[in-house]
Amino acid sequence: MKIDISKFGTTLVSRPSGKEAFLAFKSNLSHFDKIDLIKLDFAKISVLAPAWADEFITPLVGIYGKKVLFLNTKNPSVQATLNILKKSKES
Repeated sequence: MKIDISKFGTTLVSRPSGKEAFLAFKSNLSHFDKIDLIKLDFAKISVLAPAWADEFITPLVGIYGKKVLFLNTKNPSVQATLNILKKSKES
Protein backbone atom coordinates (compact mmCIF):
# COMPACT_ATOMS: atom_id res chain seq x y z
CA MET A 1 0.00 0.00 0.00
CA LYS A 2 1.41 3.36 -1.03
CA ILE A 3 0.27 6.51 0.76
CA ASP A 4 0.83 9.85 -0.95
CA ILE A 5 1.32 11.99 2.15
CA SER A 6 0.56 15.15 0.15
CA LYS A 7 -3.11 14.16 0.07
CA PHE A 8 -3.18 15.58 3.61
CA GLY A 9 -1.50 18.81 2.42
CA THR A 10 1.99 19.91 1.48
CA THR A 11 2.73 21.85 4.67
CA LEU A 12 2.14 19.45 7.56
CA VAL A 13 2.90 21.12 10.85
CA SER A 14 0.33 20.86 13.63
CA ARG A 15 -0.33 18.03 16.03
CA PRO A 16 -4.15 18.35 15.68
CA SER A 17 -4.01 18.09 11.89
CA GLY A 18 -1.68 15.07 12.13
CA LYS A 19 -4.07 13.36 14.50
CA GLU A 20 -7.03 14.23 12.28
CA ALA A 21 -5.18 12.83 9.23
CA PHE A 22 -4.41 9.58 11.04
CA LEU A 23 -7.99 9.16 12.26
CA ALA A 24 -9.31 9.84 8.76
CA PHE A 25 -6.87 7.36 7.24
CA LYS A 26 -7.31 4.74 9.98
CA SER A 27 -10.46 3.33 8.36
CA ASN A 28 -8.35 2.34 5.34
CA LEU A 29 -6.09 0.28 7.58
CA SER A 30 -8.84 -2.22 8.35
CA HIS A 31 -8.52 -3.42 4.74
CA PHE A 32 -4.74 -3.65 4.96
CA ASP A 33 -3.18 -7.08 4.70
CA LYS A 34 -0.53 -7.21 7.42
CA ILE A 35 1.82 -9.04 5.02
CA ASP A 36 2.10 -6.03 2.68
CA LEU A 37 4.27 -2.97 3.19
CA ILE A 38 3.05 0.54 3.89
CA LYS A 39 5.01 3.00 1.75
CA LEU A 40 4.77 6.62 2.84
CA ASP A 41 5.60 8.87 -0.12
CA PHE A 42 6.84 12.37 0.77
CA ALA A 43 7.53 13.48 -2.85
CA LYS A 44 5.27 16.56 -2.85
CA ILE A 45 5.79 17.64 0.76
CA SER A 46 7.16 21.16 1.35
CA VAL A 47 7.29 21.08 5.16
CA LEU A 48 6.93 18.19 7.59
CA ALA A 49 7.04 19.07 11.29
CA PRO A 50 7.71 16.58 14.09
CA ALA A 51 4.36 17.35 15.75
CA TRP A 52 2.34 16.31 12.68
CA ALA A 53 4.53 13.29 12.01
CA ASP A 54 4.32 12.12 15.62
CA GLU A 55 0.53 11.97 15.34
CA PHE A 56 0.47 10.23 11.94
CA ILE A 57 3.68 8.23 11.52
CA THR A 58 4.29 7.10 15.11
CA PRO A 59 0.98 5.20 15.36
CA LEU A 60 1.58 3.52 11.99
CA VAL A 61 5.05 2.41 13.02
CA GLY A 62 3.64 1.30 16.37
CA ILE A 63 1.18 -1.00 14.61
CA TYR A 64 3.20 -2.16 11.58
CA GLY A 65 6.82 -1.67 12.66
CA LYS A 66 9.40 -2.34 9.97
CA LYS A 67 6.68 -2.80 7.36
CA VAL A 68 6.46 1.01 7.14
CA LEU A 69 8.81 2.35 4.46
CA PHE A 70 9.61 5.97 3.67
CA LEU A 71 9.89 7.13 0.04
CA ASN A 72 11.20 10.40 -1.41
CA THR A 73 12.68 11.72 1.81
CA LYS A 74 15.28 14.11 0.34
CA ASN A 75 13.45 17.20 1.60
CA PRO A 76 15.46 18.55 4.58
CA SER A 77 12.39 18.98 6.80
CA VAL A 78 11.30 15.41 6.08
CA GLN A 79 14.79 14.09 6.85
CA ALA A 80 15.07 16.09 10.07
CA THR A 81 11.61 15.06 11.26
CA LEU A 82 12.20 11.37 10.57
CA ASN A 83 15.50 11.59 12.44
CA ILE A 84 13.78 13.23 15.41
CA LEU A 85 11.12 10.53 15.51
CA LYS A 86 13.76 7.82 15.25
CA LYS A 87 15.79 9.32 18.11
CA SER A 88 12.74 9.73 20.33
CA LYS A 89 11.83 6.10 19.70
CA GLU A 90 15.32 5.00 20.73
CA SER A 91 15.17 6.93 24.02
